[in-house]
Amino acid sequence: MDRKEETLRAEFKDLNQRIQDPGIYTSKDYPSIAKRHTEISRILDLFDENHRLLKAKSEAAELASGTDELSELARDELVVLEDRIKANETEIRSVLTPGDPNGKRDAIIEIRAAAGGDEASLFAGDLYRMYVRFAEAHGFKIELINESISEVGGYKEIIFAVRGNYVYKNLRLEAGVHRVQRIPSTESQGRIHTSTVTVAVMPEAEETDIEINPNDLRIDVYRSSGHGGQSVNTTDSAVRITYLPTGMVVTCQDEKSQLKNKTKALSVLRSRLLAEKIEEEQKQFSDSRRKLIGSGDRSEKIRTYNFPQDRITDHRIGYSRSNISGALNGNIDDLIENLQKAEHNLVNDET
Repeated sequence: MDRKEETLRAEFKDLNQRIQDPGIYTSKDYPSIAKRHTEISRILDLFDENHRLLKAKSEAAELASGTDELSELARDELVVLEDRIKANETEIRSVLTPGDPNGKRDAIIEIRAAAGGDEASLFAGDLYRMYVRFAEAHGFKIELINESISEVGGYKEIIFAVRGNYVYKNLRLEAGVHRVQRIPSTESQGRIHTSTVTVAVMPEAEETDIEINPNDLRIDVYRSSGHGGQSVNTTDSAVRITYLPTGMVVTCQDEKSQLKNKTKALSVLRSRLLAEKIEEEQKQFSDSRRKLIGSGDRSEKIRTYNFPQDRITDHRIGYSRSNISGALNGNIDDLIENLQKAEHNLVNDET
């Protein structure tokens, strides 16, 4: 952290000189300069406190070497100082950790059955309900965007938005391949099957985030194949949008209104394009951080749900726990917190 402190003190000195210029207050850059000045000032206060505590610790250590009453008091003070130094350094590392600029956003989640046929589609349904219950427990709201139901009642694909405070921050590390090992209800000989489901988690993009040329879109409307009730299956309300530069296709048929389906489909398209932009930016991260956050290609096995052993294992951090039924009921806070802690530690190591 010494190198980081030195860099911040040099930047703070430069900002002080710029703020002393009377002309800065009429500059369009003043708000950002003032904000940065305040941020660095807070961090340097923490560094100054750390230096003060370390000095006090050194002085107490000298006094603690004796055998008199003063030495005993000094040894007690050392214990207190150690705790305060530890807490202070933890706070320094916390404020030095770069925040995810997209962390506050809502999220769009796409769950797709991969290998395993009907069993994969059933587990896709399990994961969807897991995230719904997690969202409910945290006061988030769910908005269904599109679904494709399998013949056995699972999902070939389901796309939905999760809305609330810091949704993307909480759920972004759920992206990847989720593997399930269990005996399907249709298995007569009791054999364990392995199936996989892909989960994509994208920050929901605003219209101003991604500019889309209308000429790059092909929009088709058709009759919904879903079971959404009267008029959904009898009018051309479903919408398919093809992004011509890449061939990316987004469909939406959940709403009775063609306009609402088009709006939802465009939201998904913008979010996918924003996710691609973020993926490109993440290439500059270290190998260890890329392994944790994933490559974004939705092909990495991140977690296994082993039903016979009642064990969930997140392969990125080597974390395991029991109680799969609890997890599928939305109790995944420990998984999310351990992933975030691992990422936080990696960022601090790099800092």
